[in-house]
Amino acid sequence: MKIWIATGGTGGHVFPALSVAEELVASGHKVIISADGRVRKMVKEGAPKGAKLTHVWAAGVGAKSKVKQIIALSKIAFSASWLVFRFIFSKPERVVAFGGYASVPAVFAAHVWKIPTYLHEQNAAIGRANKFALRWVKTLMTSFPTVKGIPEKINVKVVYTGLPVRHDFLSAAGCPLPKKSNLLVTGGSLGAQILDEVVPTALIQMKNKKIFVTHQTRPENVARLQKLYADNKIRANVLSFIHDMAGTIVDADLVIGRSGASTVVELETIGRGAILVPLNINPDQAANAESFAKLGGGFAIPQEKFTPKWLATTLTELFDNPSRLEKMAKKSLVPNNAVKKICDEITK
Repeated sequence: MKIWIATGGTGGHVFPALSVAEELVASGHKVIISADGRVRKMVKEGAPKGAKLTHVWAAGVGAKSKVKQIIALSKIAFSASWLVFRFIFSKPERVVAFGGYASVPAVFAAHVWKIPTYLHEQNAAIGRANKFALRWVKTLMTSFPTVKGIPEKINVKVVYTGLPVRHDFLSAAGCPLPKKSNLLVTGGSLGAQILDEVVPTALIQMKNKKIFVTHQTRPENVARLQKLYADNKIRANVLSFIHDMAGTIVDADLVIGRSGASTVVELETIGRGAILVPLNINPDQAANAESFAKLGGGFAIPQEKFTPKWLATTLTELFDNPSRLEKMAKKSLVPNNAVKKICDEITK
């Protein structure tokens, strides 16, 4: 079977697409992956041997400038027209889109040629690009059991598949807690200023000096946080990038972080309790954190309520009661068979 995989413009879209592409190629299917310039290098380096790559012209349309919005829409329209023509020769039998505006052209072209099309939504609230593309697909695959914002008037089959994660997370699934009072603080690749401000202040207020903190932050904040922790006799490892995130989560008894889809699903795959602070301008992250909290895996706390006093009280309660941390870890654990479920859905 020839399958066209369309990715979005961020790593969060690309990795799930590459995981599925790898499985499909291994199963003997012919795979073509389309991506725009923002992730072209990432796709080229991570694509499985045997998959073909192609370029689309696209950009996000969320810019405030009307001119930039028009330019972005023009790029998408041009790519959609090009793929309508390209599909005459490529003749894919399935199209699988992983969200983002760069995946919209392939969805539209598939609609024109009546090719069965599958759309994957990362977050627990449907994104703008996917919401727009839904009118042209029959099956929506989701990372979370419930997804907010799916228009009722659109007749679409919703299948909960989960979100693909890297093999090192799958290998670490269900690892027991280290029970060493280890705390991981991570704000993603760019860090999070609110975590840098609140977490050290809360730990300084606490009497528990047994906690060991691994704190990922922006490069320019590393030296300041190192000194702050050292001056207050708090054991800490401050760094700007974590190379082995799976291993670092395994070594943590509790995680404090943002609630992007990948972060939440990685926590669920390994099984770790967490305090999640959604980016306050991102409804997707709020929905992801809410879904995680409903499992019993931890807290979804709005940024305005994430104060040093609240955090100090919460951390004291948790680290003084290790059995509670263990229960959170067990409740957060969700088996991840996303790649198999997605491949089964699109090839059946």
